[in-house]
Amino acid sequence: MKLAHLILAHTNPVQLKRLVKQLAHPNADVFIHLDAKTDINTFADLTDLPNTFFIKNRIKVNWCEYSTIQATLNAFEEILNNGIIYSHINLLSGADYPLKQASQIHDFLFANTDKTFIHYDLIFSNWPEGQARISKYYFGDYRFPGRFQLTSLINKVLPHRKMPKDLPAYGRSQWLTITPVCARYAINYIKENKRLQRFFRKTFAIDEVFFQTILCNSPYRETLVNNNMRYIVLNDQYRPVTLTLTDADTLLSSGKFYARKFDIDKDEAIFNYIDNAFLI
Repeated sequence: MKLAHLILAHTNPVQLKRLVKQLAHPNADVFIHLDAKTDINTFADLTDLPNTFFIKNRIKVNWCEYSTIQATLNAFEEILNNGIIYSHINLLSGADYPLKQASQIHDFLFANTDKTFIHYDLIFSNWPEGQARISKYYFGDYRFPGRFQLTSLINKVLPHRKMPKDLPAYGRSQWLTITPVCARYAINYIKENKRLQRFFRKTFAIDEVFFQTILCNSPYRETLVNNNMRYIVLNDQYRPVTLTLTDADTLLSSGKFYARKFDIDKDEAIFNYIDNAFLI
């Protein structure tokens, strides 16, 4: 049994290579979905690292649009179909970094092979900031001129949207560690429910709603642990704050497995601090 890491990346090959090296473990495979808008040749030396692979079915990913979900599903399917048995698929961004040694993370996940670690809330009860994602129309995923003007107009004249079949909507953080059975369920569910897929394509920041809504309404609900094991600080615009050396002690005492986001061009010292902590 192995652990699969899936990294969604689009920039900064130096930082990405450092992340991949920290994830290295004899029982780990690292898969990278590189945004199709990015020149893969600038990242080519990453495949020289052990057990590191590029996802073949790359697509162009746009911020807060369904393309993020499609890239994730494509990669999940590619990983699940490669014939290797994985305990989990661990979804990361290229701006993430581990806060614990790979061996500690593996031991924990291999002892919890039936659990998916995901952050979720019932949107219309516990997440007011997420409610507009469900009730408002959004056409950013449809690449036609004037789509944002149309979005504004339609939201002024049409009643609020409702989830297909009155499905309860859940959401929170995009980043998760998912079991293969839950990943396969999500892939098949959205293929079989085209109406929901069309609804999600018109949902802003769907990456923070998609897996929560499908899995919290699934037969696998009881296997979900409401903790994605990530340390993330959001600013007033609900975007992740860039973590620096001033956050070092908080990060290492958080008990989390990973944190985001980091920027090696702004603060390389935090990477060195975390790495050195692993040696103690």
